Amino acid sequence: MLSRIASRKRYEPGFAKPGFWAFARQWLGPSPLTQAAFLFVVLAVVLHLSNNVVETAQRLGLKLGFAFLSQRANFEIGESLIAYSSSDAYGRALLAGLLNTINVAFFGCVIATVCGVMLGIARLSGNLVLASVVRGYVEIFRNTPLLLQLFLWSAIFHNLPAPRRAIEFSGSFFLTNRGVFIPRLVLDGPSAFIWLPLAVMAAGVTVIATRRLFFGRRFYATRILAFSVAAFGAACWATGVSISAELPARGGFNVSGGLSLTPEFAGLLTGLVFNSAATIAEIVRSGIQSVGNGQWEAARALGLRPGHIMRLIVLPQALRVITPLMTSSYLDLTKNSSLAVAIGFPDLVSVANTTANTTGQTLEAITIIAVAYLTLNLAVSALMNVYNRRIMLREERRR
Repeated sequence: MLSRIASRKRYEPGFAKPGFWAFARQWLGPSPLTQAAFLFVVLAVVLHLSNNVVETAQRLGLKLGFAFLSQRANFEIGESLIAYSSSDAYGRALLAGLLNTINVAFFGCVIATVCGVMLGIARLSGNLVLASVVRGYVEIFRNTPLLLQLFLWSAIFHNLPAPRRAIEFSGSFFLTNRGVFIPRLVLDGPSAFIWLPLAVMAAGVTVIATRRLFFGRRFYATRILAFSVAAFGAACWATGVSISAELPARGGFNVSGGLSLTPEFAGLLTGLVFNSAATIAEIVRSGIQSVGNGQWEAARALGLRPGHIMRLIVLPQALRVITPLMTSSYLDLTKNSSLAVAIGFPDLVSVANTTANTTGQTLEAITIIAVAYLTLNLAVSALMNVYNRRIMLREERRR
């Protein structure tokens, strides 16, 4: 505290500004020579280990480097978001695996957040049966290994009925042992690089305008959502893009049409969502309980309904406690997606393992995996830190 007051006094009028060495000492902290010596020792150890790796590779006849990325892969990938064949290079194969990992992590974070928030609120409900069921769910999925859960969900999806006897919901959703079939949006028209930025820009401008017009009024969030969707659709129509829904239909020995999710993808996504939702539910519960009871009593005195109290008063305050822990949950989900290799889903780790086995470039494959996951996690952390600073109190921002 005293050091903070002293640092503030340096910048007051009448005091000389600190020089370069003062900033260096403040940045390095106490004992800069000890820190420099420790850093030198660490660098020396890393250099020594690197030399040993290079000498061992030369002795075994291995050529280090990433030139293999341009060579032909000669192996197939079960599913990919981009066009890929065995005649493509290793670099494209790794890109396909990376996109599969990002796809699972993104949808896993979104769905787990929605489910976790609802479960966390349900855990605090006055209904004893509902609260007990949610508590049992949380205890089961938080205290059993995630890999075991992935094996369970993978077995469930692989043992669903054949397409002829598919489990059907509303004539639009089919559960089969060949995958999960759901409706798909079909966009016909110009390239997405042309209309998508315009549509997103139109929706963003509409959100800003409706926030100024309807802030504080009834159905505030609903109006913003409706107007933004309308602006997005109008921008698509203006650019000549037609939007339609393609429903899956049962025909012959398979289900055709719609969007198909393979059993491996469905099992992985379901396992990650169920596991992470249990953790997020506890985070939401603890965040809600951190808000004082006086907030609830004051809101009830004003005549607000329980749903409005939760949405308008309690949750905005609880977000200051929830957001940092949610960041950790998102990072865990992203890293846990690497367990996909155990159930046969071709994520980055699976493709990199195949690459290492066929080329012998094990060190390079491990490096690619580490750099990719480090970049993804740092990106997620940076985005969540930006959001966390936006919801912080003004007093906390000044510190």
